[in-house]
Formats: sequence, structure tokens, C-alpha cells
Amino acid sequence: MVTRRKLLKDLSALPVVGGLMGTGILYACEMDKTTEKPVARNLFEELGVTPVINAGVTMTFLSGSLMLPEVLEAINSTAHDFANMHELQDRIGEKIAEMLHCEAAMVTSGAACAMVLGTAATITGTDEKKRRELPYLPGARPEVIMQKSHRYVFDQAITTTGAKIVEVDGPAEMQQAINDNTVMTLFFNAAGKSSISHEEFVAISKRNNVPSFIDAAADVPPVENLFKFQKIGFDLITFSGGKMIRGPQSAGLLFGRKDLIEAAKLNHSPHEAPIGRPMKVNKEEMFGMYAALKSYLEKDHDKEWQSWLDRIERIKAQVETVSSVKGETHISPGPANAFPSMHVRWDQDKIKVRPRDVYNELKSGTPSIVSNVRRDGEEEMLSVGVVLLRPDQVDIVAGRLKEILLKAM
Repeated sequence: MVTRRKLLKDLSALPVVGGLMGTGILYACEMDKTTEKPVARNLFEELGVTPVINAGVTMTFLSGSLMLPEVLEAINSTAHDFANMHELQDRIGEKIAEMLHCEAAMVTSGAACAMVLGTAATITGTDEKKRRELPYLPGARPEVIMQKSHRYVFDQAITTTGAKIVEVDGPAEMQQAINDNTVMTLFFNAAGKSSISHEEFVAISKRNNVPSFIDAAADVPPVENLFKFQKIGFDLITFSGGKMIRGPQSAGLLFGRKDLIEAAKLNHSPHEAPIGRPMKVNKEEMFGMYAALKSYLEKDHDKEWQSWLDRIERIKAQVETVSSVKGETHISPGPANAFPSMHVRWDQDKIKVRPRDVYNELKSGTPSIVSNVRRDGEEEMLSVGVVLLRPDQVDIVAGRLKEILLKAM
């Protein structure tokens, strides 16, 4: 009797049929045509990670923002081939510089990396020996001048290079502080107050032939900010790529003077030993950052702004059906996170729950919704962000907030 096993064994000995079996064609023919496609893998579920609805702002601990479809397409379409990273960084830098109307640009591992590389560039230039010695150069430490009111957590990126930060207050102190060890001046754009204006800061830096750097990481919108600071005259500028530009979360932009950008690239991967080697950017992120910036510059920003205001009205229409609840559109003055959100207030004698408690209940619920709590003098209020919501999440946020407030009556 000819068994199925013997038949398949004999068939596999034939050149053509055996070849077909090697390709799996015969196996495919035997499959039930009604076999369902495999279910898409849910890695959040597999790893026990809670998906979050971001009704707040672009925060790194909440994974920044969601990448644009164009960015995902750029990443997926370039993941299947190798590239020379020197060439790729150069070509993408050239295109980004064209889009931003500046001398040169590069993709970095976030804005914090851009600060490290920009500072390193002003210290080492093209000197290979200095690049190898960072952050422990012999002699006096390089100095970077900052306003006292501009000191912030991210300025540790400056001291990572071995540089020392010198604090000043006002134009006269800034001028007096500049000496032979001064390599750079740093302006934190989102600082609450400044004792020196942008223009004065740049003018003093230029008068003393010291490169000026501005950290504007979270300062789009408005889109005009991508061009504003180079027009003022800053030599180096950084923006985060993973915030409202909606590129890869770990990508950033550093752009400005060509000689400084070239020196920054020498301090970065794929060079094997400089200070920026641990901050490498993969090729997919570079392509993704390019696609994100291109899309951001081409979009209708007025239309997008109106869509954010419309979202607020949709949420407001639901929550204001609850007695004493009032929602109001709040436009952040910036410079950072300068976009609309909704402030929610209620009579706590009628709705017996504090904004902080509502925040916690939203966060701990299913789905998890992360909002913010703000203060207006003594009054506490709930702040609901709309710019990072997917369209399908707007009504989810409104419904959940309404549910919590009704329950507390």
C-alpha cells in the first residue's frame, strides 16, 4: 500500500517537485483556504505595559508624542538596507539645512544630546587630540556663560563635556565674565525670566567672538520659532524632534553655523571614541526625523490649531452638562508648550472631589488618562490637554471625566 509518507518521500526525490516542496508551495496548497490570518501581536499586553492616553503635554516620561504616519513609513521603508552613516548624516543634514534656511544641520539623540555635542564642538573644533581627551582636558576648564535665572536641570548636558557653567545677571556681568576660557554662551529659551534679551545676549557673544547657543527644545508651535533664533543671530540652535514636530522620540535637531556643526559631527557617532558615541542615532531615526520636519513645515498650522480648539469644545459640551462644571480654553503663553488646553473648574460643595483626586482617578482608570493639575492663585484646577489625543480619544476623555464628576455629586 502506498502511504502518504511514502508518496511525499518519492515526490521529494523529483527535481521539480522537490524544489517546490523546498519553497513551501506544496504545503501551501494543502492548507485550508479558510485559515485565518494570525492575530496582530499586542506587545503592550504581552509585556504588561499600560497604554496611556496623553491628555497633558509632551513629556519624555510619557514617551513624548506619537509619530506621524509619514515618520513610521520612513522608518519601515528604510529598515531593510544598510547605509554609510557618515553619508546619511551629511545628506539628511543638507536637506534639513535647506528646509530651515541655515548653514548646516544634523540629527541628534534628542535636544540634550545636541547640547552635549554643541558644547563639545566649541571646545574641540576639529582638534582630534582634544576630542579624545574630553571631558578631562588639561589646564583650566572651559567655561559656558548662562544667566542665573536660566539654570535648569538639563544644563548638566553642558558639564558632561567637562565645561564649567558661569552664572551672570544682566549684560554688564555677562561682558565682565567673558575671558580666555569662555567657549560658549547658553540661552534657555523657556526660562521664566531673563536679565538679558535674546538680542543683547547674541550681540555680547558676537562682540567677543564667542559662539551663542539657544535651547528651544519644546518651543514649537509656533512654526516660526524654527527660523526666529537664527535670524536673531544664534550660532547653534536645538529643538526636540519627538515633541510637537512628532518625529522619533529619541531624535533632535542641532543646526546653525557650518563649522560648529561639522565639529559636532566629529564628536558624535559613528566616530568610534568621542564623547557623543554613546548617543548614537540609528538610520531609521534619521530618515524619520527628516520626514517629520518636512511634514511639519508643510502642514496647515492654522487648520491644526482650529482642530485643537474644536476638540476642547467637544469635551466642554459633555462635561458642562454636569452641574457647576465649567470648561475654559487656555492658551499657554509659551515659549514652551504654546498651544491650547482646557481648564476645568467646579463647585466643590456640589461635586465633592478635588482636581488632584480627579487627576489620580483618570490616571489609575481604564484606560489610563494622564492630565495635569494647575493653580490659579489659591485655586486648583484640572487641565486637560487635547493636542496629543488621537481623534478617537477625544470622546473617551470627555466621557471618563464626566463619569468621575457625576459620581462625586
